[in-house]
Formats: sequence, structure tokens, C-alpha cells
Amino acid sequence: MALASFMSPQFVIGSIRIGSVENASCINMGNNWPTAFESHQKLTQGFGSVSGDRNLVSGIRSLLNDSDVLDALQLGGADVPEWLQGILAGRANIK
Repeated sequence: MALASFMSPQFVIGSIRIGSVENASCINMGNNWPTAFESHQKLTQGFGSVSGDRNLVSGIRSLLNDSDVLDALQLGGADVPEWLQGILAGRANIK
């Protein structure tokens, strides 16, 4: 067995159905090593979610009142990442 085939396993699957890839989600195939991966999100929806096939949704009404007061309280101890500090510093030097 060659080293290349040993390091690259092959999976045979009949089919894979992916409905959606959202926000910080990903689909990795092959040899991957995601590192230092972080995701923060706020999901606010007034309806909910619909799952499955052949759904029919009609006549829907929803109301969402979302003040960001509670969100602002969550940001207190967050540090600015180094990569963002570099971008901001570079922009400050442009005149």
C-alpha cells in the first residue's frame, strides 16, 4: 500500500443531502485540520424553523421586538483580536 493512499482514505457513501450550510458551519472533505476556530452568533427569529421535505408555509405573520440592551451587556470583557488590531492600526496610519 502506497503512503499516499494510506494518508487519503476513501469513503463510499450512497448519497449525502445537505440542506444548508449557515453562519460559521463548514463541510470538510479530505485531510483537514481546522485550528483556533471560534464562532459567536446571535440568532433572533420570530417564526422558528421548518424541517423536512415538501413543506407549505403560508399566511405567516410574526413580530419581533429586539432591543440590543442585553447584547451590549455581553460584550464587556471581550478583547479585540490581534488580527483586527493590525487592520485598525494600518488604517490609522493612512493619511
